[in-house]
Order: sequence, then structure tokens, then C-alpha cells
Amino acid sequence: MSDDAAEAAAAEEASAFSHPPVDADVTAAYGDHPDQVIDFYAPQGPHGPEALPGDGTVPLVVVLHGGAWRAPYDRRHITPFAGFLARRGFAVANVEYRRGGDSPSVAGRWPDTFDDVAAALDALPALVRAHLPQADPRRMVVTGHSAGGHLALWVAARHLLPADAPWFTARPAPFRGVVALAPIADFAVAEKLDVCSDAVRQLLGGEGHFAERQPYADPALLLPTGIATTLVQGRADLVVPQIVAESYADAAAKAGEVVGLTLLEDVGHFPLIDPVADACAVVAEEIAQLAW
Repeated sequence: MSDDAAEAAAAEEASAFSHPPVDADVTAAYGDHPDQVIDFYAPQGPHGPEALPGDGTVPLVVVLHGGAWRAPYDRRHITPFAGFLARRGFAVANVEYRRGGDSPSVAGRWPDTFDDVAAALDALPALVRAHLPQADPRRMVVTGHSAGGHLALWVAARHLLPADAPWFTARPAPFRGVVALAPIADFAVAEKLDVCSDAVRQLLGGEGHFAERQPYADPALLLPTGIATTLVQGRADLVVPQIVAESYADAAAKAGEVVGLTLLEDVGHFPLIDPVADACAVVAEEIAQLAW
């Protein structure tokens, strides 16, 4: 890595984390644990051209935050992105979930992280009816950044999980689409590259469980989903390199599914969720193409 690349990446991260958190309009629980909550943001901007006449509802964007599934990175860091989407006219649900345990350096909890994301999406339609009447859950797009991009791809593939998985569903989720942002989308490639300092292996419970649990957790093994999917990836990403997204897209093609892959020149990991970055506007347009 050159000094210039490292300096550019650091500046992008500093910009993305420089914005004050954006408070939700409503926060609702989907379980008893403090992390089992969803923040709801009502649409603020002009609505899209296909809002239902006499209904006034708008598409719902579900946001799954990143942070390598580690406890220090909660949903607050992505609230500026959630607020940005709300200003673009979307209703937004920002999902929290359990991450690493007692040690802040450990990625994820097995099976708790997966339990929570599945439970949150299952509870979402009823919570939306109760707390965000402007949203139309029939026009739902799931997006996620980095580790959250993995979870977005995974939750759209629950109908492809092994039948003994507790998260298995008999039919595909009723999503309009998935927009995964610099996702940790292929565990085999991410593990070889040591993405986020062994985060993938830690998420699955360590070396002794990786091979056993990979079929239950790796999006690249859960294809084709039958759900419209786009990956947005910065070519200059030093955190989750471009090859991870490309490998997922290749796996999808081999499974007979076309997955969109939008590659952004001179863009690293964090501009995709930074409201002041041009890349964030590209993300919003990708979401709009699926949602409206």
C-alpha cells in the first residue's frame, strides 16, 4: 500500500465519521436484548414518481450497518447515511443487532448475529405498520455496508439455507432488491485476504467451526437468490478489496444469476455511506432503481 493510498483512505474514513449522529423519528424493539432494536426514519424529501395515488406511501430501505460485526461499531455511525436516504424521499429502517461479545476485538456472535438479523426482518412488516405508516413494505430494498453488506446478501438468501438452519424460510423474502455496499460477500476469498483482521473466521466461531458453518453463512454459497441484486464497490477500497465483490458476482453468474456490479473509480471503503461524497449519491440512485 502506498503512502498516498493510505492517506486517502484515512481521509475518507475521517469524513464519513465526522458527521453527527442523526436521531431517528421512532425506535422500536424486535426482541428483549438492548441491541434488538430498529430506528425508523420518515421520508423527508420529494417522493418518487410511482408513490401510490391516494396512498402516499414510499419505498422502505432497510439499512444494515457494518463494522466487521464487532461490538464497538453500532448503528449510530451509519445514521447520517440513514438520514441522507430519508431526505431523498425513502422511508428508512436502520437495524441494530448483536455483534462481538465481551472482547471488542472479536467479530460477531454465533448464532446471535444471524438470529437477530433474521428476527428483525421477520418483525419488520408489523413494526412498519405500527411506527412508519409512510412506508410501503411491499417495496422494500435491503442495503448494507461492509459486514452489513454481507448480512444484506445473507438475509435475501434464507430460502437457500440448509433445511436444518434455524433461519431457513420456505420461500424467498419479498424484497424488491438488495444493494450491497463493499460487502464481505465471499467468505473463502475474504478469509484468504484476512479482511478486517480475521473477522470472517471469528464470526463463524473460529478455526474449528469455519468449514462446518460456512454453508449457513457465506452468501457466495447461497445462489441464485432470484432477488435483484446490485453490488457497489470502490476500486480503491483497502478494507474490503474489489476482488471480494467480483468473486461473489462470478459465483452468481455460474449459478445462472446476473448480479449488478457498479465499480467506482478512485473511491475507497467509506464514501459509499458518507452523505457528502459523490459515491453516496450513486448508492441512492442504485437503490431508487430497484425501489421505485
